[in-house]
Amino acid sequence: MNESNLHPLDSYHDRGKRKVRNIVRKAVTRPVVKTFVKPHVEGDENVDGLSGAYIVVGNHSSHLDAPMVFSLLPQHMTENLAAGAAADYFYRRKVISKLTSVFFNTYPIERKGKVSGPHTGAAAGMTGRLLRDGIPILIFPEGTRSRDGELGEFKTGAAALSMKIDVPIVPLALEGGHDAMPVGNVLPNLGHPDVALYIGKPMKARDGESPEEFMARVRAHIENMLEQKTAFPK
Repeated sequence: MNESNLHPLDSYHDRGKRKVRNIVRKAVTRPVVKTFVKPHVEGDENVDGLSGAYIVVGNHSSHLDAPMVFSLLPQHMTENLAAGAAADYFYRRKVISKLTSVFFNTYPIERKGKVSGPHTGAAAGMTGRLLRDGIPILIFPEGTRSRDGELGEFKTGAAALSMKIDVPIVPLALEGGHDAMPVGNVLPNLGHPDVALYIGKPMKARDGESPEEFMARVRAHIENMLEQKTAFPK
């Protein structure tokens, strides 16, 4: 496809839009999250000085996960962090696409078998294009929310991208989201439930490691953080 027909990347570097996202997260997203849940964040020091492109990989068990990530991670990470959103759903209407962009710095992802109208083909390879352009990406490798809160299998796409583009993976363990807002809930449960965000040290593939082996190691690290309730598991 001609480069000019692809979804543009300029907005992901726009300082004005970055400033708006920071204001929205401080004034809206973070206060709303803290209204419903009591968050604990650990591991900021693991990502001190982290910049450029990387892939944040987290477990996924609740609609709270993305708001928690974008409101609780250190600001130097959330300033540019982008998340994929289904082009056939979130990009059909300008109002919805703009709102998700403001809150989660979204980019279109084309799902197999789905027709995405004017975005058909334009979103091709967006994750790789953004990473090569220096933009960090959030990926939930389970592909869908866990129905029982247990850690599911991780697809290997994030590991393959990390190895191909030579960017690190930042493992992220999200605890308590399923109990606070399980699948089927429109709002979090009452009682200001505890949730936690454990930020692990950036990881890269070892020499000779396959994407499957690398992703298994990332998953094991997230599992250890969840089991030991710390960003510094033994």
